[in-house]
This record gives sequence, C-alpha cells and structure tokens, in this order.
Amino acid sequence: MSCRVRKAHVEDVPAIYEILKRFSVQGLLLPRSYVNLYEMLQSFYVAEDERFADRLAGTASLQVAWEDLAELRSLAVEENSRSRGLGRALAEKAEQDAARLKVKKMFVLTFVPEFFIKLGYRQVSLDSLPQKIWAVCFNCVHYPNCKEIALVKDI
Repeated sequence: MSCRVRKAHVEDVPAIYEILKRFSVQGLLLPRSYVNLYEMLQSFYVAEDERFADRLAGTASLQVAWEDLAELRSLAVEENSRSRGLGRALAEKAEQDAARLKVKKMFVLTFVPEFFIKLGYRQVSLDSLPQKIWAVCFNCVHYPNCKEIALVKDI
C-alpha cells in the first residue's frame, strides 16, 4: 500500500469538502458545510495516495457520541484510489484513536455495510443507538425514514 493516513490540517478542508460533496451527491453520505468541517477538523483524518500527490484520496472522522460510544463518520475514498487499503487504513486510525480515548464501542451508519463487516463490525438496530438518534439523526432531513444501516464494533 502506497498511502499515508494522518490527522487533517486546516489547508485540507477544501479537499475534504469536495470529497464529501461528491459522495453526498451520490447519496452515500450526508453533506457537511465548511463551517462544520472547520469546527470538527481535529476529528478528521485524511489519506494521501502517493500516485496523486496533488490531492487527498480519502477522509474519515471520529466523533465521540457518549462515554462509551464513538462514531466513525465521513469515511470516503476517491474512486481511483479504492482497493488500495485506504478505507481500511482510515478506519483503523479512527479505531486506534477511539481506543486511546478508552471508548468501548464504535458505530457507523452506512449504505455499504459489507465493507464494515469485513472490518469486524456487526449490524444492529438503529434504535440501539439512542444517543445518535437524539443528538444528530433527529435533526436530519431523512429522519425518521433513514435507510442507512447501523453497525457496531467493540474496541
């Protein structure tokens, strides 16, 4: 694998925004505003693919939701960088950070559960994540008709 995963920097925000925007247009992720990205920057990781030194290849963020629960959010890898281990590397970096924070469980909401199942996540009911529903989902335009699948992983 010829990639590097690192914490995001302020100058990465425009590239993160564009990656997430492309995925949101496809209906795979919810969009994030520039304001939100700057506010949450310290929770973001970015992947660099050495074949494309001029731009980022992927992104992910870790957001603590409760004392024992964190969410892997905004995991996206550019199409021309897929199947190179970048998604796995981003997820693993977030999981390492969650372990450092002593979070016991991580979850993800996704339209592509197969990827996360390969990483050791298991499917659960969205109702089993009440902190997420009331903190974020309740204000989402898709609530209560969310089609995302909830998965969790013990850390």
